[in-house]
Amino acid sequence: MGGVTITTTTTNTLIFLFVFLQLSLTKASSNDSFWLLKIQSQFIDPMGVFSNWNSSSNICTWNGVKCSQDQTRVVGINLSNSGLSGTISPDFSRLFSLQKLDLSVNSLTGLIPRELSELQDLQELLLFSNYLSGYIPNEFNLLKKLQVLRIGDNLLTGEIIKSIGELSELRVLGLAYCQFNGSIPSQIGNLKHLKSLQLQTNNLGGKIPEEINGCQELEDFAASNNKLEGGITSSIGQLRSLKILNLANNTLSGSIPDLSNLSTLKYLNFHGNRLTGEIPPEILRLPELQNLDLSSNNLSGNITRFDFENGNLEALVLSSNSFTGGFPDKLCSRESNLRHVFISGNRLSGDFPFPLLNCSSLEVLDISGNNFGNEIPSEVENLKNLTDLLLNNNSFSGSLPHEIGNLSNLVNLYLFGNMITGEIPIEIGKLQKLSVLYLYDNQMSGNIPIELTNCSMLSEIDFFGNHFTGQIPGTIGKLKNLVFLQLRQNDLWGRVPLSLGYCRKLQTLSLGDNKLSGSLSNTFGYLSELSLLSLYNNSFEGPLPETISLLKNLTIVNISHNRFSGSISPLVGSDLLLLFDLTNNSFSGFIPSELARSKNLTRIRLAHNLLNGTIPMEFGQLSDLNFLDLSSNSFTGEIPPELSNCKKISHFLVSNNQLTGLVPPWLGTFEELGELDLSSNDFNGTLPKEVGMCSRLLKLSVDQNRLSGGIPEEIGNLTGLNVLKLQRNNLSGEIPRTLGECKKLFELRLSENSFSGSIPPELGTLTELQVILDLSNNLLMGEIPVSLANLVKLERLNLSFNKLHGQVPESLGRLTSLHALNLSNNHLQGDIPSTFSRFPSSSFMANDNLCGPPLISCAESKRQQKKQLSNTAAAGIVVAIVFTATLICLYLLYLMLRIWCKWKQASISNADNRGGVIDGMPVKEEKWVYEDRPIRSNECWDLNKMTLLPCSHSKKDVSMASCIFQDSMSRENSMRSLV
Repeated sequence: MGGVTITTTTTNTLIFLFVFLQLSLTKASSNDSFWLLKIQSQFIDPMGVFSNWNSSSNICTWNGVKCSQDQTRVVGINLSNSGLSGTISPDFSRLFSLQKLDLSVNSLTGLIPRELSELQDLQELLLFSNYLSGYIPNEFNLLKKLQVLRIGDNLLTGEIIKSIGELSELRVLGLAYCQFNGSIPSQIGNLKHLKSLQLQTNNLGGKIPEEINGCQELEDFAASNNKLEGGITSSIGQLRSLKILNLANNTLSGSIPDLSNLSTLKYLNFHGNRLTGEIPPEILRLPELQNLDLSSNNLSGNITRFDFENGNLEALVLSSNSFTGGFPDKLCSRESNLRHVFISGNRLSGDFPFPLLNCSSLEVLDISGNNFGNEIPSEVENLKNLTDLLLNNNSFSGSLPHEIGNLSNLVNLYLFGNMITGEIPIEIGKLQKLSVLYLYDNQMSGNIPIELTNCSMLSEIDFFGNHFTGQIPGTIGKLKNLVFLQLRQNDLWGRVPLSLGYCRKLQTLSLGDNKLSGSLSNTFGYLSELSLLSLYNNSFEGPLPETISLLKNLTIVNISHNRFSGSISPLVGSDLLLLFDLTNNSFSGFIPSELARSKNLTRIRLAHNLLNGTIPMEFGQLSDLNFLDLSSNSFTGEIPPELSNCKKISHFLVSNNQLTGLVPPWLGTFEELGELDLSSNDFNGTLPKEVGMCSRLLKLSVDQNRLSGGIPEEIGNLTGLNVLKLQRNNLSGEIPRTLGECKKLFELRLSENSFSGSIPPELGTLTELQVILDLSNNLLMGEIPVSLANLVKLERLNLSFNKLHGQVPESLGRLTSLHALNLSNNHLQGDIPSTFSRFPSSSFMANDNLCGPPLISCAESKRQQKKQLSNTAAAGIVVAIVFTATLICLYLLYLMLRIWCKWKQASISNADNRGGVIDGMPVKEEKWVYEDRPIRSNECWDLNKMTLLPCSHSKKDVSMASCIFQDSMSRENSMRSLV
């Protein structure tokens, strides 16, 4: 009985314990369900990953949930790449048995909850590739069982916590692609089991800690794209398990340390640092090394004799250093696995690297940017697996080998920037995989072979800057995949083939600087993807086809320097235009206002056409416009005020038109304005002082208008001005002294105005003046400033046709750069500086008393002056004597006439008394005769010439001093004329 009792009691106890335990476990499972449903409420779930999360189903069947083996506890949650957004709930800390939490690759925001540090069993925490911000919680050092911590590719900031070194079980630490700063904590060296350390693409600085050698199990160390500095610590050479070492794109300096112990290293990348010295030979002997990238450093040394014993090497990248010598002789053998070789941008020289021809495995060869020369060998055909051949920017010469057509796997061929001659071999048409063919900047000639159009995969062709002749192949339309076609700067002629329109993927068409002619065909309208159209400097003619208006993707149009005519309307069909250049054609009519629909237009050049009408006010909508050139057309009216909205304009050119009105003061609001040319129009009024606010102005041309008033003082604010042209206006007043502040002027033209006053001596401070200083044809007075001698770079000086006086300063002789000088038509005097003797005499003519070569010498000038004075004195004496003698003779003649008149009077009186009888005897009437001839009534006696002359009866023409014996005159008048 007693034994039965004991057995029954024991059984009851066991049943009780089992039931208690079951209830406890059920309660625990119920708690996890409660917290998970609460956590779910903080997520936004567009993909329905939580569709089966509900209290009516077993928690262990929920999506992403992993339970313990006894199905009682949640030990894992994997919601990676589920499209979730929202924040991470602190309630995850309630899942006490959680070992793995993976919320990676979602759109979660907010902070990493510090409460996660309460998950004492947590082994893996994966939060990478979200939008989390803030810091790494300091409490994470409590996660003693943590083996994997990957929280990179977020917006996390701050420093890497030093206490991370307390996570002694950590195997993987992924902190890449964040914004961490500070340095790599030395405590990293305490992580004895760490295998992967991912720190790339942050803002980490400082040095690589020497303590890194404590991570003896480290296999992957990546800290590229940071700001690490100093040398590469030799401690890294002790990480014998290392397989990947990536320190690219930092500012590491010094030499490469000894890495000979890294026998398992497969990937080594030191690209983009400041490393110097030579490559340690032992690196090239690392037995497992597959990828070596030491490019973009300052490494040097002769690599010709480098011994590459490693047969596993697949990629060698040594570009952009200062290596010298030829190509390594032992780089490649027939058993080599070498697939990629990049040694561009060094100082290597010699012939084409023949050792490479043994590398049948080679796929990419880039030896560009060196000094390799001579011909490309025909044996290049041995590289049967070659997909990319980059030989550009070397000194290769000769012609392309025909065998290049045997590289059947070739995709990209870069040969530009050499001295290759000859024709394109027709065998190139065999390259059915060829996609990119760049031959530009060579000296190739001949026709473009029609066989090239058999390369149906071609997407890019660039033959710029050669001597190709003939026509563009008529079958070019076969290149259905062509995206980029550049044939500019050759000698191609003829029409553009109609078939070009069938290259419907074409985005860039550049045919400028050739001899192409004819009109464009309607098939241009098929090029619906065309973005860039460049046909400049050819002989195209005729109107544009209307189908061009169908090209809705055009962004750049340059058809300048042709013979196109008609309207420009077909070119404004695109609303995406950025650059628009039709310079030097024969386009006519108005500018279509639709051009302004391209709101992103930055450049409009329509100069040298036959366009007319007014400047469209719609241009004021182009807020990004920086270059507007409407020069040499027939535009009328005023500059529209709406253009004041184009605040980014840097070049405003409207010269040689018929524009009227005032120069707009709002031009002063263009802070970017560098060139303003309003010349040869009909602008009036004054030059607005607001122009002085254009602080970046380099060229100001307002010449040949009708401007009046003075030059505003504010012109001196243009301290960067290079060219100032104000000639041929009606400007007046004094030249402002503030011009001396324009220290960078190298051309100054103020001629043909009405400037007065003296030449400002401040002009002598413009020491950069070189092209010309022209102040001619004004009203300038005073002396030539001595300060002009400082203009030692000046090539032309014109001060003619003013009122300058005084001497030519001797110091001006220092202007040895002058090759044109004109000081004529002033009031200058004195010696001409001896260094000016090389100029013609016309440079000094019409002055008061300038002397010296090229004019007469000053000594001769003085002698001539004295002689002139002597001759003048003598002439004065002669004149005085003649004048005195004439007066005496006239006085004597006057006395004789008086005496004769009195005698005559007395005779007449006697005759009146006796009726023609004298002394009782009758007499005949007396007549005045000359040479036995009576004096006629229409003659008179010339006292000056002592002869008879015809005498007019007009009082206006008769001189009473010379014509005194007119028979018709009364005696009374005769007497009066002699008094």
